[in-house]
Amino acid sequence: MKAITIPTPGKSVDALQYAEVDDPTPAVDDVVIEVAAAGVNRADLLQRRGFYDPPPGASPLPGLEVSGTICEVGSHVQTWRVGQQVCALLTGGGYAQKVAVPAGQVLPVPTGLSMVQAAALPEVACTVWSNLFGTAHLHAGEVVLLHGGASGIGTMAIQLAREAGATVAVTAGSAHKLEACRDLGAEILINYRDADFVTEIATATGGAGADVILDLIGAKYLERNVTALATNGRLVVIGLQGGVKAELNLNALLSKRASLHATSLRARPVAEKAAIVAAVREHVWPLVEAGRVRPMVYETVPLAQAAQAHALLEGGDHIGKVVLTVD
Repeated sequence: MKAITIPTPGKSVDALQYAEVDDPTPAVDDVVIEVAAAGVNRADLLQRRGFYDPPPGASPLPGLEVSGTICEVGSHVQTWRVGQQVCALLTGGGYAQKVAVPAGQVLPVPTGLSMVQAAALPEVACTVWSNLFGTAHLHAGEVVLLHGGASGIGTMAIQLAREAGATVAVTAGSAHKLEACRDLGAEILINYRDADFVTEIATATGGAGADVILDLIGAKYLERNVTALATNGRLVVIGLQGGVKAELNLNALLSKRASLHATSLRARPVAEKAAIVAAVREHVWPLVEAGRVRPMVYETVPLAQAAQAHALLEGGDHIGKVVLTVD
């Protein structure tokens, strides 16, 4: 089959190579999906640069979510059959014409969605659900601050937090992006280029702060995130775009009885990922099928031109997801 490989990791998008590779061989609990589309995520950019190796035993190919048609099932699989149209959360291997994935990480394509739209869902839906609701226990009436509100993660988080009855605050780097966030349900709009989010959150909440913060930035924002938290607030760090090391004032956390969580999804055990996928199917898929939550697809790019897709993400002008299409 054809796939995107990374023979030599590097900063340039040209590190991605379109090549012939062996077809995947399913384990007894796997299904093989003939890929129609694959979502592009920032984790893929890190893997291309050599900073985010796949977990042991995972495919060395990039790609953490796909949609397509099941073309083979392992001998122990009872829940899926050949010919079903599905999407899936992967540990790797999505930038390819076929991919093997544990059956518990597979989801039906939501009614009314195209394959391209479906490919933009699994990674962001699982990440947002597991962190906002599984880790941070966001509930109605709380204020949630989402950094990177116009990203794939951010656009999904806005919608799910809105549906949960939370007040949504976002940071983004342009008026255009903030307007897109407003359209999705964000109420507190902060342009991080010309405003301090700590001050803006304090003003908007009467000094109370944010009950939950979902952060893609990491070290650069750590001190200010803690300052922006409300009493009993929960800070969940899921990205490190702003670095990996920062000083933490533990007294600031103690005085607020606040908590800090740092989580990732890719390296979790199969059983944990299956549980998250099951929760997403139960709680998120009905909202998608009802049209209340939708994937935001910024642009599609053919698989062979994956370098162009990475360049789009690194350019930073996108709103929502970039998706690769597979012939």
